Amino acid sequence: MSLGDKINSWFGDYDDGSSQNDFQSQQSDDEIPRSQRSRVMSLRNGKSGEVVDKKIMLFEPSIFSDVKAIASRLLEGEAAVINFQKMDNQQAHRVVDFLSGVTFAIDGEMSRVGETIFLCTPKEFTVEGDITENARKTEF
Repeated sequence: MSLGDKINSWFGDYDDGSSQNDFQSQQSDDEIPRSQRSRVMSLRNGKSGEVVDKKIMLFEPSIFSDVKAIASRLLEGEAAVINFQKMDNQQAHRVVDFLSGVTFAIDGEMSRVGETIFLCTPKEFTVEGDITENARKTEF
């Protein structure tokens, strides 16, 4: 049994060859009315046909060295939401500077989404919408 047969049997479509295929009794897609066709669409990567699995990681750093974990996630293609509530302003400013360099290097974007919350996204992510001006008034 080949790998394809194993996968088909796992999903219930396995045909062991004992029955004959009757292709004439099946309707082709052209014969099925458009309203009866399936409208289900899977999210697939256009290049390889793989299902896209993207993550958004949440971080709440307390010291500057926590930036290493955030940067490595961005380099792996994952987005990061960072809440600087546990950091003093000087340390948070250093982390924001560092992460802005990382996002620039990966051709990503960095956006402020709250008073002490930032969103860093790699190139594959699109961020739409805008946050009110009051949320942007902070010291860093």
